[in-house]
Amino acid sequence: MAASQVSQGHPYVPRDLHLPDYAPCFLSMSNILSVFAFSSLLVVSLIWIFSGRLKTTKVDRVLMCWWAFTGLTHMIVEGYFVFSPEFFKDKTGFYLAEVWKEYSKGDSRYAGRDAGVVTVEGLTAVLEGPASLLVVYAIATGKSYSYILQFAISLGQLYGTAVYYITAILEGDNFSTNSFYYYAYYIGANASWIVIPSIVAIRCWRKICAAFWVQGAQTKKPKVR
Repeated sequence: MAASQVSQGHPYVPRDLHLPDYAPCFLSMSNILSVFAFSSLLVVSLIWIFSGRLKTTKVDRVLMCWWAFTGLTHMIVEGYFVFSPEFFKDKTGFYLAEVWKEYSKGDSRYAGRDAGVVTVEGLTAVLEGPASLLVVYAIATGKSYSYILQFAISLGQLYGTAVYYITAILEGDNFSTNSFYYYAYYIGANASWIVIPSIVAIRCWRKICAAFWVQGAQTKKPKVR
């Protein structure tokens, strides 16, 4: 009887997850996703227009868009989660609280403040977020540390994603309300942070290796007397 009473009031799994004073979502899924999509498109569009004035390749312009998007997502969206432990109680309809209430349907560890998730998201928001924006600056100004910074952040993103999924598997991988939220949120929403960092890391690895190869070849040239 007690477990049944506890389960009432929130849509998450496990049903006995203790979320006192939980406030249901005010915004619909379509509204939440529409705002996120519009905001993301706005950021990408502004960076693309700005980068067009620079002497950069199209690949670098695309990368600037990615790093701006991921950096702001880490800092604003994930940062809010880290520093707002009781977002599920929000009754004002604040957008970022609504985002995490909705996403928790795909992974209730967020609403339940799982220690592993909070740690991964905290490091991501505090370290990888600002570093990603630094990459935008580095590419725009042609800084020499651009590739090594992109490589390091991409590895961090891949490591964080691996920890995120592995800990879920070790804990039973039963945190989604249903299969739709499992594949749409838990799998789909995180896929970009597997595919894109992998591509970026491989590209940067090749660039760094090529630079060292050229440097090594130059040092081995015989001196002309």
